[in-house]
Amino acid sequence: MKAPLNFYILSFLLSLVAGTATAQQTTEAKGFEVAYETFSLDNGLKVIFHVDRSDPVVAVALTSHVGSAREKEGRTGFAHLFEHLLFLESENLGKGGLDKLSARIGGSGANGSTSRDRTNYYQTVPNDALEKMIWAEADKLGYFINTVTEPVLAKEKQVVKNEKRQSIDNRPYGHTMYVIDKNLYPKDHPYNWQVIGSLEDLQNATLQDVKEFFNRWYVPNNVILTVAGDFDTQQAKQWVEKYFGDIKRGAEIEDLEKMPVSLEETRKLYYEDNFARLPELTMAWPSVPSYHEDAYALEVLSTYLAEGKNAPFYKELVAKKKLTPNVQMYNYTSELAGQFMLQVRAYDGKDLDSVYDAVQETFKKFEAEGISHKDLTRIKAGQETAFYNSLSSVLGKGFQLAQYEIFANDPNMINKEIDYILAVTPQDVMRVYKKYIQNKPLVATSFVPKGQIELALKGSQLAQVEEEQIVMGAEQEFDLEEEVTYERTASSFDRTVEPPYGDAPKVKVPEIWEETLKSGLKIHGITNSEVPLVQFMLEIKGGMLLEEPSKIGVSNLLASLMTKGTKNRTPQELEEAIELLGASIRVNATDEKLIISGSTLAKNYDETMALVKEILLEPRWDNEEFALAKQQVISRIQQDKGSPNNIASNEFRRLIYGENHILSNNNLGTEASVENITLEDLKTYYNKNVSPNIASFLIVGDIEKNAAVNEVKELTKDWGVKNVKFKDLPVVTAPTASKVYFYDVPGAKQSVLHIGYPALSETDKEFFPATIMNYRLGGGSFASQLTQELREGKGYTYGIRSGFDGSTIKGPFLISSGVRSNITYEAVALVKDILENYPKNFNEQDLEVTKGFMIKSNARKFETMGSKLQMLREISDYNREKDFVLKQEETVKNMKVSDIKALARKYVDPSKMYYLIVGDAETQLPRLEELGFGKPVLLNPEAK
Repeated sequence: MKAPLNFYILSFLLSLVAGTATAQQTTEAKGFEVAYETFSLDNGLKVIFHVDRSDPVVAVALTSHVGSAREKEGRTGFAHLFEHLLFLESENLGKGGLDKLSARIGGSGANGSTSRDRTNYYQTVPNDALEKMIWAEADKLGYFINTVTEPVLAKEKQVVKNEKRQSIDNRPYGHTMYVIDKNLYPKDHPYNWQVIGSLEDLQNATLQDVKEFFNRWYVPNNVILTVAGDFDTQQAKQWVEKYFGDIKRGAEIEDLEKMPVSLEETRKLYYEDNFARLPELTMAWPSVPSYHEDAYALEVLSTYLAEGKNAPFYKELVAKKKLTPNVQMYNYTSELAGQFMLQVRAYDGKDLDSVYDAVQETFKKFEAEGISHKDLTRIKAGQETAFYNSLSSVLGKGFQLAQYEIFANDPNMINKEIDYILAVTPQDVMRVYKKYIQNKPLVATSFVPKGQIELALKGSQLAQVEEEQIVMGAEQEFDLEEEVTYERTASSFDRTVEPPYGDAPKVKVPEIWEETLKSGLKIHGITNSEVPLVQFMLEIKGGMLLEEPSKIGVSNLLASLMTKGTKNRTPQELEEAIELLGASIRVNATDEKLIISGSTLAKNYDETMALVKEILLEPRWDNEEFALAKQQVISRIQQDKGSPNNIASNEFRRLIYGENHILSNNNLGTEASVENITLEDLKTYYNKNVSPNIASFLIVGDIEKNAAVNEVKELTKDWGVKNVKFKDLPVVTAPTASKVYFYDVPGAKQSVLHIGYPALSETDKEFFPATIMNYRLGGGSFASQLTQELREGKGYTYGIRSGFDGSTIKGPFLISSGVRSNITYEAVALVKDILENYPKNFNEQDLEVTKGFMIKSNARKFETMGSKLQMLREISDYNREKDFVLKQEETVKNMKVSDIKALARKYVDPSKMYYLIVGDAETQLPRLEELGFGKPVLLNPEAK
């Protein structure tokens, strides 16, 4: 739960003068500038424009200055509820609202988020749809609330409650922040409750409550509209005035006063967690609100103390005392107050008092030593890279501009923020430590596995947490077919007419350059200078495919060890060298690859690649680090045993591939297999299998071909070619008849569904046509039948999706969801029914929506560095042509309804699938036999 890096604004900044202004300032750090324009309408709506011509897309975001802090005790969760409601319908968009529109115009999928202090709604669309988006956003703000009816509210309450079950109630440590905030903030403080609210408050919310909340906070004078991308600003101003100008200003809204808190004494609490398999200590101190001048130094403090091998907490708790695989620390600030957080998930059986004592010892050492200039320099380099990464998309820039405007009254902080980040001194870091942390009262929570209370901190009191009981038939019924009439909101023109498209954008396929080295290594690259960064990826075929069945986990351990020092650098020295460059280098193993990836400031690419070479060709083979890596992997395997979602993934693998297939394993291995792996096993795997002739190098960023290739040549000149042998894999076949499998998690608040079978490889000629077919089934989010039926129609789930996942090896078709526990049978039966009818009811309208999205969304295909890198991966992995996206577009255009129906009959037959459910067997298992697939198989009868 590491919070993202926040860039805070000093509280004394002057407000932006009303009217129109154009930013021209440039950061001293790099000469990097984000130009923007801002203006206001007479009704108080603030508008920010940013023009970026690099791709034919535009991001539109509506940000309302309302979050859970504007709610009342007993009526919590309203702000987040509105995040949901505003997508459903408005007077002129009709049912389906923005979600339906998004599917037609090729949008990124309309989405939103809610925090303590703001709610935003956003998506990126092809730029020919900008007028449509401005029309739609205005309709949400001014022409929405009449469409909220009792049935609509009842259904969406169920969706939000499912979200809470999925993200909080049905996962390990999910209630931690609830307990922290209840004890850190007084009862009358608006941060005392969670953003998502309580199940009871949501259930008790009346239609009148909801309308009053909307009319108070969703008014133009409390909202910011940001538009960022490739568009004509003069035309866009006219559209904003036209569509938003009629909306009436609301009552004046005064800013809330800052409400920092203090504690008179330390509070210790414990909780027995139904899903936790390891003990976890969380510590929270009151800190500062956003924009406070101390926020920057507190961010550095948290990074220095906890991140990486040079961090004091790593040295003491991880390496020396071996209490935990890692320590997380972050400064979590909001508009009114802040909290400084430390979290340690300890190893199995570790007493949290020993963890607490080690934390205090580490603080004492820091008090004596402080932070060096060198450590501060490497941290700032990483912050600079993170800052540019946050601005690498038009949506990212739009978000940042809105953030600065709504909370600091100065969007130009986007061009000044880096200077404040880089201004922190070692003295600042020690000053804020002494002011907010040293010997200060705190809240400490001990979340321990069931029956292990003795691991909690001594003197802890039982935390009060409301646990939902599973009651069959307990949810409120609703009828969305009920006819509703209302008086339409007045407008100066006919808003029922959807605006036309603008000029169709031309898909810009980036220019790709390639090179093949003598060793056989292939290089694919794209030069892109939007931000001063480079992202790269070295992919080496192998991964788990080259492991012995008795030693599963070797490649994962090798990946972990490769960044733990080199021949001539200790682990700490290697990490420091990387961070001083503002770079990141990661090594990870997948089922089929070993991957070295990273990003760096473009000016430091050559030095970063020199470190990649060391990591690749000069491993340290450190015995102590190897022992530590094994301990960390075993701890993660133990954690996963408590997560219903991870259990479902692992059990589904076994069903898909069968016991004799290497891919039926999780590449982490098992506790037993990892225990049996030796350092010699890693060396053997490395010496036999890590070879350039089965590798490719992908690079995107602010660098020319020659400079990129020269460094890769230097990297590979001493890398010897090996004759790597891949074993033949067993043939994977689909079941001839469906069967239900159940994994019992007693007391589960949701049932996790995994339904599917082994289907296609990505290289199969029908793989892409099958993904087209799946769009309206479950691949198109709110445009899909599964989402419309199970979420929007029944309120059974927060989300459901389906898709094909393959590589050069056959992979599964999978439908996955978490559903309300007490309707498990109904949800599975409905999925089965949808699958049966999909080939029959797919029609011309479905095809039109599918084609509209899949063709128009191509305008967004290459916007970010990550999306460009993904395109290169597809070209490299599957030997695709450089313009394969355009060829796929032709495939979409040529599809007919009969083609989709044939593919659906062939690839989504519900009578030939595995139905896996992970949930509470006592209440849910018996009814599943009614599906007609025989008696369900209980996979873990020992759970009883």
